[in-house]
Amino acid sequence: MAAVHHASDELIPDLAEEMKSRAAGSAAAKLEHFGGAEISRALSRLSPGFAMDVLDALPADARERALASASAELARQWQRNAAYPKESIGRMMEPVVAAYPPEASVGATIEKLRELVKTTFITYIYVVDAAEHLLGIVTMRDLLFSDHGSTLRNVMLRDPFALPANLPMMEAMKLVLDRHYPVYPVIDADKRLIGLVRGQSMFEAHAIEISLQAGSMVGLEKEERVATPPAKSLKMRHPWLQLNLLTAFLAAAVVGFFQDTIDRLVILALFLPVLAGQSGNTGCQALAVTLRGMTLGELKPGGARELVSKEAWLGAMNGAGVGLMAALGMYITATGQHLQQAVTLSVVVFLAMVGACIASGISGAMVPLTLKRMGFDPATASSIFLTTATDVVSMGMLLFLATVMVR
Repeated sequence: MAAVHHASDELIPDLAEEMKSRAAGSAAAKLEHFGGAEISRALSRLSPGFAMDVLDALPADARERALASASAELARQWQRNAAYPKESIGRMMEPVVAAYPPEASVGATIEKLRELVKTTFITYIYVVDAAEHLLGIVTMRDLLFSDHGSTLRNVMLRDPFALPANLPMMEAMKLVLDRHYPVYPVIDADKRLIGLVRGQSMFEAHAIEISLQAGSMVGLEKEERVATPPAKSLKMRHPWLQLNLLTAFLAAAVVGFFQDTIDRLVILALFLPVLAGQSGNTGCQALAVTLRGMTLGELKPGGARELVSKEAWLGAMNGAGVGLMAALGMYITATGQHLQQAVTLSVVVFLAMVGACIASGISGAMVPLTLKRMGFDPATASSIFLTTATDVVSMGMLLFLATVMVR
């Protein structure tokens, strides 16, 4: 077994900060050489969800050292959180603090809180029965201004909003968009209070998830961070680049199929990247809106057809707008080269632009919807598939129309 390192208390905050800049696997690789006390103290400074990811990534012996060195309450909470799926609310729970029976008096509760607030930041008091079922909550304001002889049952807010522990984090975000509370109680299937989730932790996790979509769209793994070693980054990125190369060959094959047309009308080569760029941008706009709608729960059941129709219409309108400018550019260029087919070439460019933008809008909406239906992450490498579709369609349409219409 590798030697166990130890760190002074002063170094723990710096160690925790370093962990925040790493992916879970990389953070675990750094922590596994430390003693259990150092690991548990560093993990306690991380957000609960990320701490669980790091804990899972630790080797078994390092994980056991951390659990053995943590406080009984924290170790119990980590073990409870580990039972829930990744990216669920249950993985982000903190231990419950300030939970009291409904018969407790306001005065007695305040006295108990005097010591508790010295070590813990308390926002709400939770009222639970003997079986830990959540009955209500009491705000600090209501507690302090109530009669000290009154019971918590009389001052609590009944049937408070609570999050199920097995609820996916992205689904939970949809529920809390209009409930901006600092802390949310978490309940199990039997409505028992089993933990707390801070609003800040949820919104941070959501922001990270949104930021990861940009990388996923081009084949970056979610685990890759700035501090990821170059060799590991190469291993994660290279397969997607090979896939991108294969899909690029499809676009090249389309151009090669119409080689005779290009040899006859070399001017078309000038406008191939124009069509590919405009249609690609149209598709990326549709892709971004679709992913955003799926993430925020705006895409309702049965709404896929309406979304695809909307993106097709937008593609037609935008394609017509930019197509007119592209056609004008073709006419000026063809006239400058004294080509007799200048008008026909302009019409070809206009029609190809409209058709390519329609197809790109549809593809931008369909790619993430199809990936989700197949059980994959909608953002995963969606840009690679979209780029292939837009390149093949835009170039193929321009060259096909030119072959048919320009003699």
